[in-house]
Amino acid sequence: MKVMSRTEDITPKPLSRARARWELVWGHFRRSKPAIFGAFLLIVIVFSAFFAPFLGLRSITEMNLTNIVAPPSWEHPLGTDSYGRDMLARIVFGSRVSLFVGFVAVGLAMFFGIPLGLSAGYLKGRFDNALMRIMDAFFTFPPILLAIALVGILGSSVKTVIIALTIVYTPRFARIVRSSTLAVSEFEYVTASRAIGCGSIGIIFKHILPNVSGPIIVQATVTYAYAILTEASLSFLGLGVQPPTPSWGLMLSEARMYIEDSPWYPIFPGLAIVVSVLAINLFGDGLRDALDPKRQRLE
Repeated sequence: MKVMSRTEDITPKPLSRARARWELVWGHFRRSKPAIFGAFLLIVIVFSAFFAPFLGLRSITEMNLTNIVAPPSWEHPLGTDSYGRDMLARIVFGSRVSLFVGFVAVGLAMFFGIPLGLSAGYLKGRFDNALMRIMDAFFTFPPILLAIALVGILGSSVKTVIIALTIVYTPRFARIVRSSTLAVSEFEYVTASRAIGCGSIGIIFKHILPNVSGPIIVQATVTYAYAILTEASLSFLGLGVQPPTPSWGLMLSEARMYIEDSPWYPIFPGLAIVVSVLAINLFGDGLRDALDPKRQRLE
């Protein structure tokens, strides 16, 4: 009896369905070198932004008018701006603004868009038609033009940029969640749940939402990259973050008149935007491939 109990104790228990699925996703993801590289870059960017006050950087507001637009040196690794402020410190602290605005805007867009998409895809009928026509109205405007119009109406600040981006990107999540919900709601296990009397709320949260999480995650990474670009564009036009708060787009706007004489000045904030968006896109592409149901069925 003791031997049997020991055998039972050491016998591995089968993985739950959800855990097995995510281990399969991780297996696909880690085999993609570009995705791992993007994840590494993203971790470095987020780490430097989060711990920026503890990295021993120079003050982002300290000016030295005798050393303006200085080239990279040992004292200022990325040079100085038109007010003699250290570019390295301002780029690192500027990442906090861009990442924060993108994260909050995407989070709010998901908060509003996911319930709308779930409701439209599950209830269908008139509610679905009416909601999708409203979403289509937002899609008729290019995102950047709609964001510019909203910020122009609401005023220029970090808060209004977040509100504008939330309004711009909520229809994206509503549309993709709605289309995924329409497909999942026709599956046999959803039909069986309805037949045995399960409530709509239980079916949505227990059966539908977990099965549409893949497209939501992928859309979130793609939208995050777009949000960073849009925030930089708005700040470049003077409609986003206002000085003296550092922002990559604002730095590009200030540096454009020096592009011929001091090319390093606009290159570094532009490179920060490129690297951040590249990292998010590589990470998102890896997630998209790893969460692809067709690839998972081949395993």
